[in-house]
Amino acid sequence: MNKFINEFRGKTVLVTGHTGFKGSWLSLWLAYLGAKVVGVSIDTVGTPSNFKASNVEAKIDDRRIDITNSDQVSQLVNEVQPDFVFHLAAQALVRSSYERPAETMMVNAIGSANVLEALRKCEKKIIAIMITSDKAYDNVEWIWGYRETDALGGVDPYSASKGMAELAIRSFVKSYFDIKNSPIRVAISRAGNVIGGGDWASDRIVPDCMRAWSAGETVDIRSPFATRPWQHVLEPLSGYLVLATKLANNDKYHSEAYNFGPSADQNFPVRDLIDEMSNYWDKVRWRDASKAKSNMHEAGLLKLNCDKANSELNWKSTMTFEETIRMTVSWYQTFYENTDSSMYESSVLQIKEYSQLASERGIEWAIE
Repeated sequence: MNKFINEFRGKTVLVTGHTGFKGSWLSLWLAYLGAKVVGVSIDTVGTPSNFKASNVEAKIDDRRIDITNSDQVSQLVNEVQPDFVFHLAAQALVRSSYERPAETMMVNAIGSANVLEALRKCEKKIIAIMITSDKAYDNVEWIWGYRETDALGGVDPYSASKGMAELAIRSFVKSYFDIKNSPIRVAISRAGNVIGGGDWASDRIVPDCMRAWSAGETVDIRSPFATRPWQHVLEPLSGYLVLATKLANNDKYHSEAYNFGPSADQNFPVRDLIDEMSNYWDKVRWRDASKAKSNMHEAGLLKLNCDKANSELNWKSTMTFEETIRMTVSWYQTFYENTDSSMYESSVLQIKEYSQLASERGIEWAIE
């Protein structure tokens, strides 16, 4: 398969936010690798969702607790005694952060602190990958990518919550996990917006298009000329797995942060994304809604510099823009053509296809 299988087979892996878009794909991938996955989420999960469509629940130990409840988190970590933790649980939508700012900060900042507080009480070796966001950076919309040493923070509640989470992580690492003989090793991952099959979140371009087009409707596009670094969901997930693997075998990655984003040539306007999607979907209809008034701040440009991950982890993105769109749209096509069937096999096939592409292109983690 690839180098990941030797690291995760038979290991207990705690994934917070496992019912979400990225969390469900990560849980599937880890289960496929032979890990004993324990998923943690408070969500009951809407329909449709990748968690339900790909029948993730049948492949893992599905738990429901509130990440903002410190006692519940500590009890679960103490019971599970994980080898790895991937913390993805979050309020992940910018628009929702404007509607519920305090809740967003509680989930994203206090939730992260609760996970680390639970780990602080553990005596076994645990590798923790704390996933934040590219929006943790103070975005001044310059044309070059943000580096891990650039300033954090932001003007909207979501960005602020991610900056707060980063401060909490740094505090725990420096106060408790940098001491001699600490068994806990922590690293931070920052990734941007991702696309891929199984995302039905509101206010996201691909889910909005899939919902509208599958019903024969026209989709409103708020910012057709906004540029985004389009990246398939499996790309940053491979980065998380690489980082966990490296950290498990070398303490030099402890307390470090890494960006996982697409190559520089993957930045395209929203309109180009729609045009590419139209190559794989019939009867694409959309209208420019950019003149609609909104008090919500929305970045026109945000991209990451991934030189550190490239250099220190030997990680790099795998797929082209065209491959990313093809794989994304094909997942939805299969889903809407077979609504009564599980998407599990289709999702695993995409994980295999992605791994094969990485292997063919000489990317280290995918080579036997």
